[in-house]
Amino acid sequence: MAPKKNNLILGLIVLSQFAGTSLWFVGNAVLPELKIALDLNQYAVSLVTSAVMLGFVAGTLVFAFLSLADRFSPAKIFFISSLAGAFFNTAVVWFAKDSATLFILRLLTGFFIAGIYPVGMKIAADWFEKGLGKALGFLLGALVLGTAFPHLLKNNDFNLPWKSVLYFTSMFAFAGGVIMLLFVGDGPYRKKSGGFKWNAIGIIFKSKKLRQASFGYFGHMWELYTYWGFIPVMLALYASENSLTYNVPLLSFLIIACGSLSCIIGGYFSQIIGSAKVATTALFISLTCCLISVFIFSLPAWIFLTVLFIWGLSVIPDSPQFSTLVAQHAPEELKGTALTIYNSIGFTVTVFSLFIIDYVYHSNSFIGGKNTFALLAIGPMLGIIPMLRMIKNK
Repeated sequence: MAPKKNNLILGLIVLSQFAGTSLWFVGNAVLPELKIALDLNQYAVSLVTSAVMLGFVAGTLVFAFLSLADRFSPAKIFFISSLAGAFFNTAVVWFAKDSATLFILRLLTGFFIAGIYPVGMKIAADWFEKGLGKALGFLLGALVLGTAFPHLLKNNDFNLPWKSVLYFTSMFAFAGGVIMLLFVGDGPYRKKSGGFKWNAIGIIFKSKKLRQASFGYFGHMWELYTYWGFIPVMLALYASENSLTYNVPLLSFLIIACGSLSCIIGGYFSQIIGSAKVATTALFISLTCCLISVFIFSLPAWIFLTVLFIWGLSVIPDSPQFSTLVAQHAPEELKGTALTIYNSIGFTVTVFSLFIIDYVYHSNSFIGGKNTFALLAIGPMLGIIPMLRMIKNK
């Protein structure tokens, strides 16, 4: 494939992924208004975030069990999922009356994100047989921007009404699906599965290196989305304790969005030192941020924010490299299923992390409140172990 066309395709995939994943954290961005409008309780962060995650887990299980991304056109699946996700995102405006209906609608949105995020990676893998770590670095960078985007819409400079934020992200996600269907399509390296395989998951996890990459990813997922979900809470807590006024939505956007840059840089480094070393380095840095988080709330604002930005930079660049390793060590005809199932397990870990961290944060124990976030270190600690083994045995 010609380099210019190569770059154009990658740019379109990145744009489509950015648009589709803007559905992910829109509930968190408009959470203050939702709490008032729907009378949500103190556990609203975990309620809204985990609803999307549970829906995503359910969706990935269905997609993986039926091997949809390997049996049918990934570009068409991406488009249909973008359309459905946009509908259920908008439906919050029309039908959400309380926490129960909000939970269901966010869950359904998450279900169809399962046809956007991992399927987008499958499409990238089908277009870029070589340099996949670099391509997925750009793709996950788009996911990071998509995740952060709703916070930008809610910052003090725009301050759009919460209903407008939902409408805008839905239209954006739909447009991303159209771009993927009409201008990207299925890649030249796609290998279609012969049909439904009931034992596909067992076949996938026979690979030792795939298992090591997956367990590294599961540790990473204990930390990632819980950190992202609690960034506004951490900023508001620091501002309250130190009598400061922050533009919390804008800072939340910047802290999450800076990870898109590290994803891209990590993609380039993966071509020099390999995906496993890039992922392991990121885990070590984010682990350090987790451990020192208990001290930063009593430090000057510039140190507090510096740590949050370093954390934002280090918490995500391992993700595209884990996906690269999984794609490289999965059976060719089950690559889409492998990417989907490992995402499913990873996001199940995320749901447990969200509920546990949210519960501990609101508890009156000595590990509650601002000390809670050190518990996120559990994930990187466990994730580093299999990655070091992979590097040693390479």
